[in-house]
Amino acid sequence: MPGKNLSRDEAQQRASILTVDGYRVRLDVTSAPDPAAATFRSTTTVAFRCARPGAATFLDLLAPAVRSITLNGRAIDPATAFDGARVHVDGLAADNVLTVEADCAYSRTGEGLHRFVDPADGETYLYTHYEPADARRVFANFEQPDLKAPFTFTVTAPAAWDVRSNAVHEQVSAEDGSRTWEFAPTKPISTYLTAVVAGPYHVARDHYSRELPDGTTLEIPLSAMCRKSLARYFDADEILGVTKLGLDFFHEQFDYPYPFGKYDQAFVPEYNIGAMENPGCVTFKEDFVFRSKVTDAAYESRANVILHEMAHMWFGDLVTMRWWDDLWLKESFADFMGSYALIGARTRYGSAWVTFANQRKAWAYRQDQFPTTHPITADIRDLEAAKLNFDGITYAKGASVLKQLVAYAGSDAFFEGARRYFKRHAFANTELADLLGILEETSGRDLKTWAAAWLQTAGVNSLTPQVTVDAEGRITELAVLQDTANDPVTASRGVLRPHRIAVGLYDRDSDGSLVRTARIELDVTGARTVVAEAAGRPRPALVLLNDDDLTYCKIRFDDGSLETLRTGLGEIGDDLARALAWSAVWNLTRDGLMPARDYVALVLRFAGQEGNIGVLQSLHTQAKTAVDLYADPAWRAEGGRLLADGALRELRGAVPGSDHQLAWARFLAQNAGGAEHLGLVRGLLAGSARIDGLDVDQELRWALWLALAAAGQASDEELAGELSADNTAGGKRQYTQCLAARPTPEAKAAAWSAVVDSDALPNALVEANIAGFALPAHRDLTALYAAPYFKLLEKIWAERTIEIAMRFVGGFFPSAQTGEPTLAEADAWLAGHPDAAPALRRLVIERRDDLARALRAQACDRA
Repeated sequence: MPGKNLSRDEAQQRASILTVDGYRVRLDVTSAPDPAAATFRSTTTVAFRCARPGAATFLDLLAPAVRSITLNGRAIDPATAFDGARVHVDGLAADNVLTVEADCAYSRTGEGLHRFVDPADGETYLYTHYEPADARRVFANFEQPDLKAPFTFTVTAPAAWDVRSNAVHEQVSAEDGSRTWEFAPTKPISTYLTAVVAGPYHVARDHYSRELPDGTTLEIPLSAMCRKSLARYFDADEILGVTKLGLDFFHEQFDYPYPFGKYDQAFVPEYNIGAMENPGCVTFKEDFVFRSKVTDAAYESRANVILHEMAHMWFGDLVTMRWWDDLWLKESFADFMGSYALIGARTRYGSAWVTFANQRKAWAYRQDQFPTTHPITADIRDLEAAKLNFDGITYAKGASVLKQLVAYAGSDAFFEGARRYFKRHAFANTELADLLGILEETSGRDLKTWAAAWLQTAGVNSLTPQVTVDAEGRITELAVLQDTANDPVTASRGVLRPHRIAVGLYDRDSDGSLVRTARIELDVTGARTVVAEAAGRPRPALVLLNDDDLTYCKIRFDDGSLETLRTGLGEIGDDLARALAWSAVWNLTRDGLMPARDYVALVLRFAGQEGNIGVLQSLHTQAKTAVDLYADPAWRAEGGRLLADGALRELRGAVPGSDHQLAWARFLAQNAGGAEHLGLVRGLLAGSARIDGLDVDQELRWALWLALAAAGQASDEELAGELSADNTAGGKRQYTQCLAARPTPEAKAAAWSAVVDSDALPNALVEANIAGFALPAHRDLTALYAAPYFKLLEKIWAERTIEIAMRFVGGFFPSAQTGEPTLAEADAWLAGHPDAAPALRRLVIERRDDLARALRAQACDRA
């Protein structure tokens, strides 16, 4: 990859001799509105101490050019000291002042200082994103989390712009069409947490006050920002309302006042991730500014992300992991707290744990069954590995384990441990032992064994009920079997873990609903645990292990319970229990234990009864995956027709104007293939067809156009006309995806070439081209790209930024070519490239494993 891949050993060596006292960073971005300007001026002055005077070190910097380097008043020749990724200096004194003046590059990949020109009005916007190590694209620094320091930013920008950073601005001066913003010094933070947001943003302001236990009042200025052209869609009151509820909640729970002064939240274009916890200046993807009607699940997701990032102000920003091995110390906690706070902060989103069980855990289970899975506390040897560690293990599995820890140790002990952790390690860096030691203090439990089982081993266990009954139908014994079957990771290691679970026994009530008649909570250890309290009870219709979702595991069913689900899954009255059942049958399908067509039948039979809109949307995604990848290829066409027919039936029967109606309309668009379905799609676009209550707004229009484009029924003129009506960034992305989705060799070649043959496209359009290119229905058209894909892997990895390279590797992998020849091609590449970058090999191994899983599932579906 471009730029030096800093290793953990190098970071440890540098930290062993250096202490950073502070940075002064001056950026001049007045050139940003000029499309011909590729760079901006960056000047860094860093004061630091060296424990070994006379030693040498280096700063990290990715820049086209360095103008000057001065160490303690001594000029250093950039031609010899700067190698394109590092600024090397030697002859250090005990106390040092180093200044580096550079020309840094504006980014179009979302890494570093990203520049975006709004097609709606021509305005230019900037924002930074650094995690894990892209601050070096904007200013010279020691790019590792444990060399914290205060930062003082000065930014010169066009006069009409608003500029934000981590701290409040102390002074603004105007000169020759520009303004210079002087910001106050920050608290000690890591380089990857610094931020600058600049441009003619629309800003909504508010204020938060809280009386502290010492009698003083904490005052926090609040703001929420978006591009001017999105201002009419911006529901800032809702965003800021969730923000205030969250601040109340975290102050109550953490007993440590918010330490970063102000709280800006900027919704920015072409963002690579959901959000980033820059203290005092949080950045979010602007997809959270809803241009059209979305379901309530989207609002819940946004609120969850707001609270997730807020939790980071304590877990991650106030106290930061020493190195990326302990990334879980911030991400697992924030992921857990996002869901916990949605309920604890008394937001309107009361189904947070249903969403967590159904969506976040699905991500974790998938990631944890890859051959590349890792313990929650990972072995991260360099920055490329750190980049890939932002995964389902670090986030969702870690959060699941923390949820179990709260059940195991008690919520009072957990939060008291958090309070002591913040006070003891404020503005410092920590490792696993630091947190565990405090939690042992507060819980009185030995957590070393728990940590060894849950944090330091990989893989997921399966729990299965074993039920025996007497002649009268009463339980003689109910046991929980724990194993590692169907998990190649833990099967080879034999890891059986302690679980705190609830066992739910369900029977039908008078109206036919499945309701819980008993709940038994117990500890499960080893391969077999008897549920003593179940003996003597009538055999229930359904035994649901891990009821209430206390632990992290895949749950299976006894034969009687599985038959109950086949005929009555939709009748489970409790939302969380029903979500757990849906999750379990999906895991059975992915593991090749339930035929894909059986899962599709369950969705078609019961999804129309599903009341939780987030669960419904997950079922739609999973059912389509089941047909496209897991079903017998000979049945795919029939399966797709069944999905489209089911979507049309449910769309017509949904409550007019409801979230469910919108979800079914989008599902119809994803599966439309026959004349009836495509005719309705075209009629909805033209206004000649109508579904009562369905507003065919701009985002739904693009979904319908994508359906027509994928079927070869959208002309160039029609798509261009839609873009003309929606000449926005969102419109451009959708238009690009529609062009790439057309079922012609020319369309696929153009999409491939746009990404592979040039690095001119911004990240958002790279994604759009890949999404349109890689439609599973077009597997015959894309098959010929498998061979060139494998030939290009190392070249793309070497020449593109890691963000773009990751999109190429994951997006263009021939996933739709679900046959043994493609598996053989992947195996041949892996065997022939043992020395390829470990991060690249990991991505290919994971895609290869997905393909092997699809083949196993297809074999089950054929049986």
